[in-house]
Amino acid sequence: MAPLEKIEGVFIHEKAIVETGHIGRGTRVWAFAHILGGAIIGKNCNICDHTFIEGDVVVGDNVTIKCGVYLWDGLRIENNVFIGPNATFTNDMRPRSKSYPENYLKTIIGRGGSIGANATIICGVTVGQWAMVGAGSVVTKDVPDYALVYGNPAGVRGYICECTRNLAFEDSVARCECGKAYQVTTEGVVRTE
Repeated sequence: MAPLEKIEGVFIHEKAIVETGHIGRGTRVWAFAHILGGAIIGKNCNICDHTFIEGDVVVGDNVTIKCGVYLWDGLRIENNVFIGPNATFTNDMRPRSKSYPENYLKTIIGRGGSIGANATIICGVTVGQWAMVGAGSVVTKDVPDYALVYGNPAGVRGYICECTRNLAFEDSVARCECGKAYQVTTEGVVRTE
């Protein structure tokens, strides 16, 4: 498919290659980004220099993808996600040259999640809503909603508010300085107000 030169309401840098028409209004695609046909990109996204997005990728609205990030088939990124520079995603647990799985494992980055610079996300995991993955971490298993994880392998080191402040739980309840309240339930941490 030939690169698209213009999509109404979308900025595409002259040195970007965009082969999908599924890009929402207000999105900006910067130099040396390459987006394959079939990819779906939401509204008001910022796709920075030197990024690559395969065809079976879905990116929600208001997502920031910093420089040097490659999004492989099977990745689902929900709204309001931040992906830091050079974050790495995988989509095959047992890769071999010229050997392709029938289906790629789905990896989900939940709404409001943040992936730190140079973090590695192993395929098949879900990073929960509003969770934050520290820079350089290696995520090998699911991350709970609102969790702050870091290390290799990444482990839960605490919980954070949607505003990014640390949450201090007392009797399973936490109230952030910003006014939001949270509770620990059998389902995990949930926002109560």
